[in-house]
Amino acid sequence: MFPLVVDLSNRSVVVIGAGGVGARKTAQLLESGARVTVIAEEILAPVPEGVETLLVRRYVPGDLAGALLVVAATGDPAVNDQIAKEATERNVLLNVVDDLGRSDFHFTAVHRDGDVVVSVSTSGASPALAQWVRNTAAKALPKNLSSVARQLRAERSAIHAAGESTEDREWMARVNELTNEL
Repeated sequence: MFPLVVDLSNRSVVVIGAGGVGARKTAQLLESGARVTVIAEEILAPVPEGVETLLVRRYVPGDLAGALLVVAATGDPAVNDQIAKEATERNVLLNVVDDLGRSDFHFTAVHRDGDVVVSVSTSGASPALAQWVRNTAAKALPKNLSSVARQLRAERSAIHAAGESTEDREWMARVNELTNEL
């Protein structure tokens, strides 16, 4: 797996299944700004607010048209097979929540402080371990790193506005200075 941070703002994502796992994945995707369509025969858990489209019906081929990625949270291997087939045909990234071997991506344990995002993966070995590592790391980090990120963004923007590059600058001293101020 290749760790990657993706901007899902206004990107189309489909979640198939509306049980507890599907609802959690939907909430995570909405938090990232995705436009989420949920398709489920039954609503087994509260659907998070902000879902763009809710279709209470069985998945049918064609449901992935225009999607960047899909989460299959059906618990039904036959339906997951159909979803995987369409995802492959349409080149849509696939996550099968109970079958990481068939997935193109998986969710990580995330800690956010503004623009600072710490994401932990165990490559599917243990979500509980990933959560433990995330929680341990979050406790060790200084509080309010979001203000440091905002300050550094402003400084980098000013340098770019002056027509200069930020690539050749030594930023660690500035990061240390700002985090020590916290």
